[in-house]
Amino acid sequence: MVTPRATRRRHRVVIPVVLAALLFTVTLVSREFDQPDQTDPGFLSPVSTADDGGSRLAASLARNGVVVQRETETVQALRATRGTPATLFVPAPELLHPRTVDDLGLLPAGTRLVLVDPPRRVLDAAGLPIRPAARRWAARAVAPHHDGRPCPLAAMAGVGTAAVTRARYAPTGAVEPVELCFSAGLARLPGPSESLVVGASDPFRNSRIDEWDNHAFATGLLAGTGRVVWLDLDGPAPPPPEPPPGPASPPPDPTDSGYGGPEGDADVGTADGEGNASGDRSGRDSSGPGRSGQDDSTNPLWSAFPPWFWALLLQLLLAALLVGVWRARRLGPPTPEPLPVTVPAAETVRGRARLYQRAQAHESAAETLRAAARTRLARRLHLPADTGHEGVAAAVSARTGAPREIVDRLLHGPPPTTDQDLLDLATGLDRAARTDDADPARPRPSPPVPQPRSEGDPR
Repeated sequence: MVTPRATRRRHRVVIPVVLAALLFTVTLVSREFDQPDQTDPGFLSPVSTADDGGSRLAASLARNGVVVQRETETVQALRATRGTPATLFVPAPELLHPRTVDDLGLLPAGTRLVLVDPPRRVLDAAGLPIRPAARRWAARAVAPHHDGRPCPLAAMAGVGTAAVTRARYAPTGAVEPVELCFSAGLARLPGPSESLVVGASDPFRNSRIDEWDNHAFATGLLAGTGRVVWLDLDGPAPPPPEPPPGPASPPPDPTDSGYGGPEGDADVGTADGEGNASGDRSGRDSSGPGRSGQDDSTNPLWSAFPPWFWALLLQLLLAALLVGVWRARRLGPPTPEPLPVTVPAAETVRGRARLYQRAQAHESAAETLRAAARTRLARRLHLPADTGHEGVAAAVSARTGAPREIVDRLLHGPPPTTDQDLLDLATGLDRAARTDDADPARPRPSPPVPQPRSEGDPR
């Protein structure tokens, strides 16, 4: 039977655990809603009006006279960078095919490449001498400076705080210079075709573009060349077409990358007033959106799961270790040791009784009392040591004359549930163990014989 005190003691443990689990669940759900994935449909698409789309940014660029050219194929987007200077905006680098990532480092002079939160494999394949140094749970709004130095990028001159830093970047030690801004949340690699790596997607999203100086940050990055080639992928990019075989085919020109002549042959579309641009949606991967364009054979276990999964697994292992240490705080059973001082027996009994009472251990206390009473009765009745419960009860009933059912319930009955039941049990056991009828061989004192009084006896 569960007592009210035991229920309250259980609630003290259950309620904090439930609240912590609820808080952890709400945090995970909120993060999933707050931090979209690059593989989500419509993620930073110039024609998507959803919270994670980029239609508001595309419309703002069009109002400022910037031509927004939307391309849905990687090859067409690379061809579109030929001719006049352009900014190639890749909002979902995770969807790029490994065979087309290499060509990001062969863009023509005057081209600006903007990558939003690219994975490590894209940075390595594109030949960019930077690496992800750290990653936050969510994007952080920071000022343009880094390590106390102002941002050298001219487009960020009028930009204040922006939510750029979710991933931080660091140079890999190569000879190419790397300029860091916004607490290493923005990395710039200057050159004939400069590359910019942004650590968060918040400044480009419809739901976050008006926060802080996100709007000025996004337009400053993309409006510098006057033309934006927006690569809008809704799934893993298909592999590029293979060149036709032939013995007379000339070797590939590294400056051309095999994507057409100087003017290119892309199906160019110009954005309208709302930032909606025409573009061919042919050649999409019919298998639907996926997690990555990388081959499964080269995807190690570490990159197969998101970073928060490993952080959660580490926290669970640490919690299990702490629980194990807490449960193993006492190694082995208690060892009896002599008391350093002499304690009166009555005080020891009262102290132990208070411990039983505080723990509401009615069953343990009753079993202790019954075991002591059975030992005393068996010794006084001269019973063998291996006498069972029924034998002790029968012997006590025969010597005391009490019904056997009452004696058996007293010595082996159910445990008491209240303090009063435990007190009644202790009284009954004491009476049974102290009764004189339990030992007929014990000599009984004779009644006093009255003596005759003599005269003058003052008694």
